[in-house]
Amino acid sequence: MQNDIEAQEPFTRSLISSARMWRRYLDLVFRDLELSQARWSVLFELSQNEEVTQVELARTLGIEAATLVRQLDGLEDAGLIERRPSATDRRAKTLHLTKAAYPLIEKMEEMSATSRTEILEGISQQDLRIATKILSRITARLENLSSGEN
Repeated sequence: MQNDIEAQEPFTRSLISSARMWRRYLDLVFRDLELSQARWSVLFELSQNEEVTQVELARTLGIEAATLVRQLDGLEDAGLIERRPSATDRRAKTLHLTKAAYPLIEKMEEMSATSRTEILEGISQQDLRIATKILSRITARLENLSSGEN
């Protein structure tokens, strides 16, 4: 048991630190686009899954709906998204990218791909596959624990 803890603790610290540093680096990369991590995360997610409600998007991003509203207001003011009444729920609004958002998202995707290549340089495909498998298992376990399953 002690050996498990000795291996788990540095792994956990390294995982959290890597995620934080990756986000910070992308903030630097996207600085010229005048987008914060919170805003580019919203745009990336909407480019993959448009016409979601604010509540669904907040859940996907792992943040509170109230926290998301500030980001959405800024993106709406910038003309990058619009809110429309939901066709299925009169209380909800769905989120949609505007035409102005697509060239920006394309630029973000190019910059992200370049950054990803720089960050992962020197790591073999085999190591990436193993790391992906491990991270997928951790994600699944966290989802189970969060939903009350064991």
